[in-house]
Parts: sequence; C-alpha cells; structure tokens
Amino acid sequence: MTTSAVRTRRAATVALAALALLVGPLAAGGGASAAAPAGDVPEGMVDALERDLGVPRAEAVQRLSFQADAATRVRTLTQALGTSYAGAWVDPAAGTVHVATTTPSKVRGPMAAGVTTVTVDRSLAQLEQLGATLDAAGLPATVATWYVDVPTNKLVVEAVGGTGAAAELVAAAGLPADAVTLAAAPEAPRTFIDVIGGNAYYISSRTRCSVGFAVQGGFVTAGHCGAVGAPTTSPTGTFRGSSFPGNDYGWVQVAAGNTPRGLVNNYSGGTVRVTGSQQAAVGAYVCRSGSTTGWRCGTVQAYGSTVRYSQGTVSGLIRTTVCAEPGDSGGSLLAGTQAQGVTSGGSGNCRTGGTTYFQPVGEILQAYGLRLVTS
Repeated sequence: MTTSAVRTRRAATVALAALALLVGPLAAGGGASAAAPAGDVPEGMVDALERDLGVPRAEAVQRLSFQADAATRVRTLTQALGTSYAGAWVDPAAGTVHVATTTPSKVRGPMAAGVTTVTVDRSLAQLEQLGATLDAAGLPATVATWYVDVPTNKLVVEAVGGTGAAAELVAAAGLPADAVTLAAAPEAPRTFIDVIGGNAYYISSRTRCSVGFAVQGGFVTAGHCGAVGAPTTSPTGTFRGSSFPGNDYGWVQVAAGNTPRGLVNNYSGGTVRVTGSQQAAVGAYVCRSGSTTGWRCGTVQAYGSTVRYSQGTVSGLIRTTVCAEPGDSGGSLLAGTQAQGVTSGGSGNCRTGGTTYFQPVGEILQAYGLRLVTS
C-alpha cells in the first residue's frame, strides 16, 4: 500500500472512531464540555437521533457536544502519538475516551486528562498494512469485507457462507493468526442506488438499456431489454415481467437498498419531476431521456401505431419525432412532468434525426398492477 493510501485509510478510521462517539453515553465530568448551544446543533440531526436511536432531544444535544469534545481529543492524540497510534473509541459504560497505542508513555500531560490509555501490540498503521496485504492477494468472492477493529487491536475479516475461504486467504497471505478475527457476514455488500428515469442499467452484465419510470418496488422499461428472470445491475434487480414482441414492456423489481424516485434525468446536471401519467395530445411537445443520447425532444405524431421489427410486430405504440439510438431503449418519455411511455425502437439517429416509438406507460402499469412513483 502506498503512503498516501495508508494515510487515507488511517484518516477514515479516525473519522469512524469519532463518529462512533455519537452513540456513547455522556461523559460524567472528566473534562467533558458543557452542552452545545442549541444553535450549534443541526436540527435535522437531533430529529434523526430521536427517530433512529430513541435518544431524547435534550440528551441528543448533550451527546453531540460530547462527541465534538471527544473528536478534538482524538485528533490531538493522533498527532502526538504518530506511528504508535492504534485508534480511539468511547467506553459505553464509563463515557470516557480510550486511546490505544504501542507506546503508552507518550500519553501524558494535558492531553491525558479524561483519557484511558490502552497498550496494544500493533499500531493502526501495522494493522492497515495487514489489510493491504489481503487486498494485494485478491479477495475471493465469499469475503465480504475487512476492517480494523481498534478495541480488539485486530483485523476482522468477514465472509459470507462460512469462513473457510477467508481462513485460506489469511494463511496464504502470511498474516499472523493472532492479528486476525474471522467472522460471518449475514449477506454480501451491495451498492445503494436511486432508481431514476433515463439512467443506464445493465442486463446480465452484458447489455445496457435505460430506466423508464420508477414504480413501487422497481422500475418499468422495454420488454426487449430482458426476459423474465434476467438479472440487472446498477440498480440490482430482476425482471419480473417482460412482453416482446406483441408488446414492448417489462418491469424490474429492485433489491433492497435501491430507491425508486419519481424523477427523470435531464442530462444537464438535474432531474425532472414525475407528477402523473396523463396522456398528451397529438402534436404536443415531448422529451425523452436515455443513457446513450441523453435528453432529446420532439412532438407526438400518433397513438396506436403498429411497428414491424425483425423480431416481430409490436402494436399500440406512440409515434414521435424524437430521436434515439441503441442503449436509449426503455428510457423515459415525458410531456412536461407527465409520464408518457418507455422507448421501444425506431429509425434514424440523433445526428440526422429520426422517428422513435414508445410503449405507453399506462398499459405497463395496468398489465402488472404497478403504481407509478411520483414526486
């Protein structure tokens, strides 16, 4: 691991240690500062503490003040201990700051007030280097994460479906057994994504299409993008419905952590709200969002169009003068803030112009009993 990478990870660990103070009890004396004035505490944070942790508002203000004081101490100790620093945390019972170090004699003077010193065998940098060795060895698919657990002064390696592969990795990398704790992870980590119309998603890790509109539990898109059961990534999900040819619609149920939003990407650094799905009149201005050509506009020419693709005939489509290209399939068509349809196919391109057809969104919602997410 490079020096800069070690410093970056060390800074992240210190920040996490400081953040962990949030759930610690109040320091009883021991140099803890007085409660911060109400104006110094973000109102939204107090609300969230009350909602998520059940912390009374007055106590939340005191805890936040204690957190700020403890974070200052941690920063001072980190600088003073240098390479002997091994992390810091709060004792939930005593409400005091603990600092781990390989050289306890360095914790002295004013900075030692209200601090409990813990002598350990390995510094934070040494533990991080052990983690870097694991990274260099290549984490197997079953290893979900590794992190430095400062209270135990060990590297924790979590694995899904048993710790056998993790144990083999640790042994092959030559890490000392007494420096590592193997643990089971309940599930593999995944990315959290807002599901927004017009954004790209990937089918079976090979094909790219575009999100149509967010619905409760997922999003609607073009049926030709994937068959029932096909997996998706970015966002993670599964095609639960697909009809093509005849129709060209499908819907994807997304995994937990992917949040459907009533928005469409305008590819100008912002989004357009979706407020309903009222059909626009022939001649109305409409705009389309897709992951290949972005935000493109035109007019509605006709409804109920039948199109003959090489794969078969699709009926009941919206014909428009909007251009589109491969990869835009499934993307959103809007009239103002009203959802109109998802991109099916067409002719031409966005350099010379063309004709694009859209599957009406109302038909998709009705076919699968879905509810549009609005903003």
